[in-house]
Amino acid sequence: MEIGFYLRNMGPASSRELLTSAAQKAEAALLDAVWVADHIAIPPDDAVGSEGRYLDPLATLAFLAGSTKKIGLGTSVLVLPYRPALATAKWVATIQELSAGRLLLGVGSGWMESEFRAVGVEPSERGRITDATLKFLHECFAQDIVESNRQPFLFRPRPARPKIYVGGSGPRAFRRTVEFADGWMPIGSDPKKLALKSSGLRQIAREAGKPDPEVQLVTTLPLHDLDRAEATLRTLAEGGATGVIHSQKYLEEPELQESIEALGRLREKMVSTGA
Repeated sequence: MEIGFYLRNMGPASSRELLTSAAQKAEAALLDAVWVADHIAIPPDDAVGSEGRYLDPLATLAFLAGSTKKIGLGTSVLVLPYRPALATAKWVATIQELSAGRLLLGVGSGWMESEFRAVGVEPSERGRITDATLKFLHECFAQDIVESNRQPFLFRPRPARPKIYVGGSGPRAFRRTVEFADGWMPIGSDPKKLALKSSGLRQIAREAGKPDPEVQLVTTLPLHDLDRAEATLRTLAEGGATGVIHSQKYLEEPELQESIEALGRLREKMVSTGA
């Protein structure tokens, strides 16, 4: 069972000092990865908690790649229709290259209509754009010479493709996971719902001749009670989760450190029992 930590790349907790500290502490605690969110244009009437301040996820991970050495660096999730496919592929390849292969690419098609208006993309086109971008990413990481808008070009650097995880829970997200990704990235805490959906996803993958997808679940663990948190992890693993990304609000260094240390102890307990 992999254990990750959701960094606050939004609001007052998104200072360079706190982000750096969080990533380095998570690495020292031997967590598997840190993850960041993606919002590109928060409207004034939806800015409670963040004050509209969101750091770009790819730029944030590029920054953190230089201040860490081993920990995975993930997007949860990068909204693909917000960005041109070629520029996104170049960002992804560059971070993967400079981080020595630590990027984890969670992707989604988006949902906030105000952001689609801000970037000038029709929400009805988000699924098509997401699929097209994923197809293009695979082409870029598979060969040196790629074509875009009928123009061949060299795609370099071309490191190993990062693992791709698809967010969402509907039939289209499952199809997208099986066709383009290594895993699924749901949000929630209900192990019964997780088990049902994970089983359905595995069945779709097997029918397509694909291996069972990984499942990276974004949830909030009860870190105030490590025995309960351990039991929760085991239940989620039985439901199909191969990794859990702990998400919580924090503002200051002490509460951040307390949570990461608790996750580190939880990871030790899971490793000692072979989970």
